Amino acid sequence: MKKITLLLMLLSFSYGFSQSLVLGFETGESGGVNGGPFGNGPAPIVEMGTGSNTTQVLKIVGNPSGEVWQGINLTLNSSVNLTTNKTMTMDVFSDTPITFLVKVTGGSGGPAIVAASASHTGGSTWQTVSFTFDTALDGQGAPANGTYNGFVIHTYWAPGATTFATVTKPARTFYVDNIKGTLATSTCNDGIQNGDETGIDCGGTTCPACVVPPMTAAPTPPARPAADVVSIYSDAYTNLNFTTGANNFDAGWCGGAATTQVQIAGNNTLKKNLGVVCQGIDFQSTRQDLTSFTHIHFDFYVADTDLTGDVFNVKLVDFAGTNAEVSALEININGGSTPQLIANQWVSVDVPITALGGVVAGNLTRSDVAQIGITTAMVDNLWYDNLYLHKNTVLSNETFTASNVNMYPNPTNSTVNINSIENIDSVSIMNILGQTVINKDVNSNDFSLDISELNNGQYFLRLNSNNTTVVKKLIKN
Repeated sequence: MKKITLLLMLLSFSYGFSQSLVLGFETGESGGVNGGPFGNGPAPIVEMGTGSNTTQVLKIVGNPSGEVWQGINLTLNSSVNLTTNKTMTMDVFSDTPITFLVKVTGGSGGPAIVAASASHTGGSTWQTVSFTFDTALDGQGAPANGTYNGFVIHTYWAPGATTFATVTKPARTFYVDNIKGTLATSTCNDGIQNGDETGIDCGGTTCPACVVPPMTAAPTPPARPAADVVSIYSDAYTNLNFTTGANNFDAGWCGGAATTQVQIAGNNTLKKNLGVVCQGIDFQSTRQDLTSFTHIHFDFYVADTDLTGDVFNVKLVDFAGTNAEVSALEININGGSTPQLIANQWVSVDVPITALGGVVAGNLTRSDVAQIGITTAMVDNLWYDNLYLHKNTVLSNETFTASNVNMYPNPTNSTVNINSIENIDSVSIMNILGQTVINKDVNSNDFSLDISELNNGQYFLRLNSNNTTVVKKLIKN
């Protein structure tokens, strides 16, 4: 295996191919999981690795009772260009020899989806596995050509297989990390990919303008009564449940996953994926009567140098008791609106939705809102956060804040102790994929939580007190 890896490295060097990280699972480098698993496969888990890789990795578990084509959809942090070099690599850990299927998706310039087979020889070691997208496996087109922004891992495959017809489903667990390929976008002279810089000066006359992401988090929303807020995406409030029924936070209305969750100054934030111009947020299984809600709020940050044609529009879709759109209320933000698009700063939009005019257009009917659409046409570099509706009320008691909550030890391997000046009604713990792994009523200001059954990794502890929420970061090791 070492000889094969070395040969691939030499070939890449000889032909000028540069394999760069396009998806990892450390905070800030993960494109993340696009929706839930498919084919009745268990949800993947981000946890601390083992052996020679003790960073955060993605744990994949097979379900012998699920579909043979089960797997997960991933969104690459950076698109890959498979026009010339069609080979990618990935670090894999497995106790036993395994073969599985991978795919690149969202293709532009060639087949939209291309598949390749990947194998690990077992032995409880980390191995760098190479796979080349030049075969028509699982009925997909081939060879790969152009750029791709999505990645699929099918848990099962078989050596020499061309379809799932001959594939079996034994119990299996394996781990993946460090998915690499040839970057689709240009790079600055200092080697920092255009679009992923953190303020480093590129230097040189041939370097494209570096895109600097926001250095500060979006403004923190005020404490509001829980009954007066319907939150779609925010760490400050309890969001709608997008794992229920047909609900889907990113429905792929415009040809692929619209966003990637990233950390900006320690705060969960959505980063727009390149090439996708809208996000469909579907909550038909938990439709909302928003008639009594008076305002809509969202924060966004644009790093484009030219804002001509850029828009950030949010649309509330009302079904009016049917199974399709009957009317819609739209909030349209552009370079000429008030508020308007402004480059390189957070823009906070908080507008009343009780009358038409200004940035509010469409139909005010909102008694059966089942979807929200976000349009980001012409915007290349965009981050957004805190999308919620509210009744313009604020809690008078704001004493329950993060500074008034003690949590120890942190990191911990079994028990975390919590005490607060305020009585805590309930506590929940979410993993970095946004999945709730612990949810408990406590009704106390001094208590302990047993987290020994959780996998190692990073979590978010959400404490609720008197309709106010505090979120703290927790490390399990």
